[in-house]
Amino acid sequence: MGINVSTKLRQGIEIMLFYREKKIDTGSYREVDIIPRTSAAEEVAKRGTRSKKKKVSRPQQQSLNEKNSKRYLLELANGNFGEGDLHVTCTYSDEFLPKTVKDAEREINNYLRRISYRRKKLGLDPLKYILVTEYKLSDEGFTKRIHHHIIMSAGLNRDEVESIWSKRGQMLGFVNADRIQTGKDGLEALTRYLTKDPQGRKRWTSSRNLVRPVERTNDYKYRISKIESLAKQVDKSWQYFDEKYPKYEITKIESVFYEDTGWHIYLRMWKKEKPRGDIN
Repeated sequence: MGINVSTKLRQGIEIMLFYREKKIDTGSYREVDIIPRTSAAEEVAKRGTRSKKKKVSRPQQQSLNEKNSKRYLLELANGNFGEGDLHVTCTYSDEFLPKTVKDAEREINNYLRRISYRRKKLGLDPLKYILVTEYKLSDEGFTKRIHHHIIMSAGLNRDEVESIWSKRGQMLGFVNADRIQTGKDGLEALTRYLTKDPQGRKRWTSSRNLVRPVERTNDYKYRISKIESLAKQVDKSWQYFDEKYPKYEITKIESVFYEDTGWHIYLRMWKKEKPRGDIN
């Protein structure tokens, strides 16, 4: 394949060099970014270079106010959970309302330990979870009542999961466990709900046994003119990328143009299940 390198100056500083394909895999879930690389972004690049797989760095902050943190959360959720797993909401009554964030984190971690103990007793796999804690603080204390959202692996029935949110025979507050229902977009709607309009703070953590996102990049795989053509023709891009990733079912293609760098293309997909009897 010939290499098409543009020497068009953007604002007299950046030179468009090539497109980079960045694949992020979490279990059977994959995201692909096809992004332009410029002279300002990358001074030295080797043609045709594929990077080794590397783990995606977890965003430094536990806040969910940042774009990268929201995306990482979606990758974790889609790669580890799906149809039939649970979304659990835990709140506190006045009697058990924590005085500090640390107190609330201690309470919810004790709850997760009780869930894990129950699963072990029943011979179930170790608990997998993503925990989001939401609150708003002022000098006087909480101005938005602290509560928790948990995405957790299936196994226990909903009534049991709810009943464990208790202490000394009393419920700690309102609790609701719902079975997760997914569509072609996986858990995007749920993670969007968990990260929406952060009025206050949203902290999150997860169990250590989750499959983590792995990243690999490939440079000079696409002609610049090809990407520009695909970005402008939606139907053509679906056909093209379906052929490019035959082992995956693509559920989203998004093209965005940035004045300083050019077209960016983002794809979301799941690995197709092998037909029964297929041992290859």
